[in-house]
Amino acid sequence: IREKNGEEVDVKKIEETENTSIKKPEHIAIIMDGNRRWAKENKLPSKFGHKKGAEVLEKISRYCNKIGIKYLTVYAFSTENWKRAKDEVMSIMILLNAYLDRFIKNADVDNMKINIIGDLDSETVPKKLRDKMHEMEEITKNNTGMIFNIAFNYGGRSEIVRATKKIAEKVKNGEISINNIDEKLFASELYTCNQPDPDLVIRTSNELRTSNFLPWQITYSEFLFLKKYWPDFNENDIDDAIVEYSRRHRRKGK
Repeated sequence: IREKNGEEVDVKKIEETENTSIKKPEHIAIIMDGNRRWAKENKLPSKFGHKKGAEVLEKISRYCNKIGIKYLTVYAFSTENWKRAKDEVMSIMILLNAYLDRFIKNADVDNMKINIIGDLDSETVPKKLRDKMHEMEEITKNNTGMIFNIAFNYGGRSEIVRATKKIAEKVKNGEISINNIDEKLFASELYTCNQPDPDLVIRTSNELRTSNFLPWQITYSEFLFLKKYWPDFNENDIDDAIVEYSRRHRRKGK
């Protein structure tokens, strides 16, 4: 039992699926921010912040799967992140490779289905990493646990442009008419097609912006901005976020 905003909350309730007042979000999205600042404050090179952040991601993804979250989407690497120092980008790619290796090894145990959302066909994505991502998607495609979306080389505006081009091509080829275009059709061309939009978006490191992350999908999401850096994030923070989410009333304009 922990105290939250003056109230006692039994976080074990979050792991229950019935007879509980805790309303779990179906889909959680996380902007994992603060790896470099965490490293700097601990007088470490930035690569150690990313390493610690990758370890936290492993723990959090498994915990969300354990407590029954159906969808988890994390912002791992944006289209703008290639502009960072070459050494830092290289260390992130090495860490991601190692993360994928471990995940592939434990795929049957974790039972999570992995989707990579983003532009994997870009020449900027190393072929070895691209192949490994496709391998992980193939290996986990029949898993029945949580659907885990990893946004890599992802940009929200780019995703919208991509969807627009695909729809325009269908109109050009006579597959659909302009009158067929509506929100449902547009959403079907996004990376997250056939998935519910995020109920809750969490961003760490006290930054109050969305940074081109899922701009279409998070229109009606609840937001939670935390001061702590991603490497300091833990399972208790997920519990607290769910408790906070369960207090809110989502009206969606009604």
